[in-house]
Amino acid sequence: MSFAHYKSFVFDCDGVLLDSNRLKTEAFYEAALPWGQTAASALVAYHQAHGGISRFVKFEHLFETLLSRSSYGADLERALQRYGQIVREKLFESDETPGMRDFLASLPPESYKIVVSGGMQSELREVFAAKGLDRYFHGIYGSPDTKMVILDRERAAGRLSKPGIFFGDSRADYEAAEHAHLDFVFLHGISEFKGWRDFFADRPVRVAAHLGELIKRS
Repeated sequence: MSFAHYKSFVFDCDGVLLDSNRLKTEAFYEAALPWGQTAASALVAYHQAHGGISRFVKFEHLFETLLSRSSYGADLERALQRYGQIVREKLFESDETPGMRDFLASLPPESYKIVVSGGMQSELREVFAAKGLDRYFHGIYGSPDTKMVILDRERAAGRLSKPGIFFGDSRADYEAAEHAHLDFVFLHGISEFKGWRDFFADRPVRVAAHLGELIKRS
């Protein structure tokens, strides 16, 4: 599986570059727990079914749908702050996915490489700098902008050249790649996308457990 002909490489963060899916799932539960175990468990289920989208959308779902609240501004801010605090601490402690640095180092040096995540952009940049990962990328982008908005902006600026490819671990990643007309590699090793086999059965995607596995195939 050669990637030498690609000009642009896009990477999700959680489950692709960092082994942080489980950490974020735990953070959603802890942040929602003040509103009850039932609501917290339901939020986790929603989060796992909608991987790759912003925390803002998920906590709005908690209050609007799960708790049937029409007014919740202060509680939303409280939940977001708590979640952000937990995630920031956990991300600094998170492991890298197997072979991640070796794979990044194997890519064409002249190619354009960016991170496009549903995580908070400021947190991502801080964590990537602390781990020494920022040097592998031309840009690290995340919430509050959506993945599609980020990719549209990159294309409009002329930075996201074709052919390009997106490495993700969720349905939202695939949909963002399709929106931007990028090829897609689904990484299932630590993905929380439970129905991925059926979803990708008839779709033209490549599948691997993690980035390190792609080096062995190339």
